[in-house]
Amino acid sequence: MPSELRVVKKLELAELTDEDVMERCALGSETAFRALVQRYRSRIMNLVCRFINDRDRAEEISQEVFLRVYRNRERYRKSGKFSTWIFTIAVNLTKNEIRSRVRHKGTFSLDAMEEDSGGQGLAFPDLKPLPDEDLNASEIRRRVAEALEKIPARYREAVVLRDIEGLSYEEVGEILRIPGGTVRSRINRARLMLKERLKPYLNLEDA
Repeated sequence: MPSELRVVKKLELAELTDEDVMERCALGSETAFRALVQRYRSRIMNLVCRFINDRDRAEEISQEVFLRVYRNRERYRKSGKFSTWIFTIAVNLTKNEIRSRVRHKGTFSLDAMEEDSGGQGLAFPDLKPLPDEDLNASEIRRRVAEALEKIPARYREAVVLRDIEGLSYEEVGEILRIPGGTVRSRINRARLMLKERLKPYLNLEDA
C-alpha cells in the first residue's frame, strides 16, 4: 500500500469513534486494530499495573488483553461501548492473576473484608503535598500506588475504574458485574481507606 494511502487511512480512523474503529477491526482491518492498540495500550497497562503493582506482569497481561480483543473481534457488538468491553477483559484477566497468586502464595483473600456501606461520599484525596514536605510527582504516585495495593481488591478495582480511569458508575457496575448501590458503597469505602492511609503524607482536608 502506498505510504500516502496509509496516511489517509490513519487520518480517517482518527476521526472515528472507538466503536466504529472496532467495527472495522471486526471486518478484518489490521490497521483498525493497531489504531485501537495505540488508543488504549497506555490506559490498559496503567489499569492492570495499579491492580497488581507488578509492571512486568502487567505488560504481559496487557498484551493478552489485546490478543483477546483481536481473537474475539467478530463477537463485539457496536451497541455497547468499546471502552467498557476492553476494560471488562482487562479486569477479568487481572482478577485471574490475583486469584492465581492467592492460590500459590496464600497472601490475601479477595473477600478479606466485609462490605461496608456506611461511608459518606468523599472526594478522592487531594494529592497536594504539605508545605514542609518535598514530595515530587513520582513520589506522590508511589505513595498512592502503595496505598491502593494495601486495600482489598474489590475496593481497589472499583475506585481505580471510577476515580482514576474516569468511568461512570454505570460502566463500573457493568465491568464488575455488580449493582449500582454496591458500586457506590465500594467506592466510598475505598476512598475512606485511601484517605486514612495517605493522611500522614499528603495534605488531606478533614472530612
